[in-house]
Amino acid sequence: MLHQTKGIVFHSLKYSESSLIVKIYTELFGLQTYLIRGVRNPKSKITPAFFSTLTLLDLVASHKENNAIQSVKEIRLAYPFQTIPFDIRKSSVALFLNELVYKSIREEESNPGLFEFLWESCMLLDATEEPVANFHLLFALQLTIHLGINPQVNYSSVSSLFNLRDGVFQQNTPNHPHHLDREFSELFYTLLSTSMANHGTLSLNSSIRNRMLEMILLYYQLHLPGFKGLKSHHVLHSVFS
Repeated sequence: MLHQTKGIVFHSLKYSESSLIVKIYTELFGLQTYLIRGVRNPKSKITPAFFSTLTLLDLVASHKENNAIQSVKEIRLAYPFQTIPFDIRKSSVALFLNELVYKSIREEESNPGLFEFLWESCMLLDATEEPVANFHLLFALQLTIHLGINPQVNYSSVSSLFNLRDGVFQQNTPNHPHHLDREFSELFYTLLSTSMANHGTLSLNSSIRNRMLEMILLYYQLHLPGFKGLKSHHVLHSVFS
């Protein structure tokens, strides 16, 4: 049966001389694998650019529960990016968002809240005229909500140390190394309390930004089974240094 659905491109791989195997996170069916035939044919109306990082698509696709690879009948760009492909900072952020999400999501079922968050985040990144140096920090923390591993936002003058392992702010220093000092705990709380739309209001130097990102990724490793290290964050360290 054919279904109309929105989709966000996560990953593509060459298959034969003219086709691609593409991982797409869809609104209706979660993460799915599609065989896109003839896309690398010079006469095709669908180009490989359709399957670049985080491209937003409208699809008419088949869906059979027991099929590992689905097929697509129609594809069109739902929202052609205006700035991400041409701005090295935005494209670097997009690369990180893509890798983080791709290594965090394994859902082969609909999750409307998560899908909307990803879709709106991509559009916000493309449309924003504010500096994007801290966009990825807020995204990574907001994503934890949709993954079900979000920290408790219980910061206070008393509970001012963040325990990465337990995901809470507390009064005393934990008896393990996975925690933030008071300065970074306060910053962590500020990030948790800042909306994605207000990413441009944050002012962090590169050293603090890089260290905070490493702590956020450590949080993912502690709370998300099977989460492996990323590579794209090293690009961000360089681009925003």
